[in-house]
Amino acid sequence: MSQRIPDATIRRLPAYLRWLVTCNLERVTSGILGQATGFSSEQIRKDLAYFGAFGTRGVGYEVAPLRREIMRILQLDHGIQAMVVGAGHLGTALVRYVDQAQQRDVKIVAVMDNNPRVIGTEVGSLVVQPIEAMENLIETLHVGMGVLTLPASAAVEIAERMANVGVHAFLNFAPVAICTGYPDVFVQHIDLTLEMQALSYFVRTRQPHPIS
Repeated sequence: MSQRIPDATIRRLPAYLRWLVTCNLERVTSGILGQATGFSSEQIRKDLAYFGAFGTRGVGYEVAPLRREIMRILQLDHGIQAMVVGAGHLGTALVRYVDQAQQRDVKIVAVMDNNPRVIGTEVGSLVVQPIEAMENLIETLHVGMGVLTLPASAAVEIAERMANVGVHAFLNFAPVAICTGYPDVFVQHIDLTLEMQALSYFVRTRQPHPIS
């Protein structure tokens, strides 16, 4: 592909895939897919067009081939191994959620921490491992994605250590920029406090009687 795919398009593809995995139709239109996912039919057609012609005008898309193609685009057809660093409340909740959901495309294969009180304890089906073993486990388990649920003071160093041994994508819950000197590393920042502060705008603008 010669043209750059917008990040927003990539982030919408998993929403399309989630519905396609559960639907029991053999063929869908962009309108049906839009109603199911909350995006416009025009947006869906534009997103999919970046990757080729999957549908037929007036007929729609065959579900099974489209599902396989989106999985291939997202590189989920062979599965991605992820590592969670930080076995606090957020990290353990994420591990248990993914474990219970029995995700097969993105699988958490290790959880790390430096707290002696949690090292060796079980989180879901995993045992918390010491940070000292991080690089070795990344290489042994072929980890490609890092999930950081640790304090900002440690996130920068940990992320760089992980990037240096082959981790090229991060889901970062720490309130700090990471891997700023690594152009080949993609970071998705999730700051729950900032998200709630942004949502407060919509609360106030939609209240008939603003709270004083």
